[in-house]
Amino acid sequence: MKNFLIISGTFFFLLFSMAVSGPLNSSPEENNQQVRVFVTSADADLHLSQQASLNFEKAVQPLETEIAVFVNPDVKFEKMLGIGGAITDASAEVFALLSKEQQQELLSAYYDPDKGIGYTLARTNIHSCDFSSGSYTYIEEGDKDLKTFSIDHDRQYKIPLIKKAIQAAGGQLTLFASPWSPPAFMKSNNNMLKGGKLLPEFYQPWANYYVKFINAYEKEGIPVWGLTIQNEPMATQTWESCIYTAEEERDFLKNYLGPTMEKAGLNNKKIIVWDHNRDLINHRVNTIFGDPDAAKYAWGTGFHWYETWTGGDPMFSNVGLIKESYPDKNLIFTEGCADSYREGQYQSVKNAERYGNSMINDFNMGTVAWTDWNILLDQRGGPNHVGNFCFAPVHADLTTGELIYTLSYYYIGHFSKFIKPNAVRLSTAPSRSQLIATSFQNTDGKIATVVMNQSEKEITYKLFAGTKQATVKILPHSIQTLFYSM
Repeated sequence: MKNFLIISGTFFFLLFSMAVSGPLNSSPEENNQQVRVFVTSADADLHLSQQASLNFEKAVQPLETEIAVFVNPDVKFEKMLGIGGAITDASAEVFALLSKEQQQELLSAYYDPDKGIGYTLARTNIHSCDFSSGSYTYIEEGDKDLKTFSIDHDRQYKIPLIKKAIQAAGGQLTLFASPWSPPAFMKSNNNMLKGGKLLPEFYQPWANYYVKFINAYEKEGIPVWGLTIQNEPMATQTWESCIYTAEEERDFLKNYLGPTMEKAGLNNKKIIVWDHNRDLINHRVNTIFGDPDAAKYAWGTGFHWYETWTGGDPMFSNVGLIKESYPDKNLIFTEGCADSYREGQYQSVKNAERYGNSMINDFNMGTVAWTDWNILLDQRGGPNHVGNFCFAPVHADLTTGELIYTLSYYYIGHFSKFIKPNAVRLSTAPSRSQLIATSFQNTDGKIATVVMNQSEKEITYKLFAGTKQATVKILPHSIQTLFYSM
């Protein structure tokens, strides 16, 4: 079936290797007049496949009737930190049910830069979230002194998967962590679920909790790069959640979390504020970054994409305004997943294009890192202890033993496979709204220009890169990575 692709085992890696591995190892000098075009298109049954190798020509003035993508390699912006996804309890629990061969397949598919799509970034949850089999914390209820703190729960599933992911990624994976709720006794509603607020008398114990978590994970041999203060601090959810106003988050950071991390010798860890949608992001950032005593502890701002679930605009310009207003702070997309799980829609073009649209626009607005939600879920879009099922780029059908690679997986791969950490973003501008595009130059000089066509028509356009041009065709509802050297 053309729009429903299930690939597993050796066949997946044979196909993937033929599509995207070997040719990427050639040096820039060998192909400095060529553009290699990799494409994913559901209709054409192409998945990160090398579609063409085009020759550069000397650039000439384009006609008004021509469509073009202009890349200026001399105009450079921020550096890429990484691209990846979240290793949640749910992902780890499903992973543990796979065969050893499937486990290795999944690890390679995500983290191997040659056989897979080369993830370099990961997020994990600090005790339970909705994508856990149940609510839990690392302490006994009522232990404000944290004397019972233990991460034994995570040693069964999550820690082993994180360690294997680090190994599969070559020994290094940028990991950050997020809490969904403090323990129930620390909150105004005495419940980890359904919102509530952190009570002022527990600000210091809760700040200590982050330190305990980081130290415990690093004792396990898992480096923690940073953390977010609170997942979705303005959302009262049926699952683990906690509300902070902008002023409350500012003061918790300024008076408790920042100084506590510093005192513990963890001031090198990155603290990310907000960690919620783009709609209210500017008020939160203005409140926190407008206070120098709070801002000094913050590395940057995290954001999600769920403001569009109500049919709204993605509000990319809000992200760009933050970069303009606070250029010394960083932007990181911390979570996004496709709509609520619906059976039989693994290969949804709409879901895949949502990834492409967000990634291109977020990067062009100054975002330095992009994190998908669960890396793996079961055939129902779980497990999830409150029935909040969703899609992941890869699903494991535990009834048939198959791994299902969705179209979204390949769309993400057009970025993570070709754009490496420390790559610098280049000025990129399409001449028509039918196309959106972004470009990065890796440290080895190779440039990846990602172009997406959301229209119903095949489009012929010209890639202008400095003083060179090449003529390219892009299929309807498809995404391309143009890989070349100057």
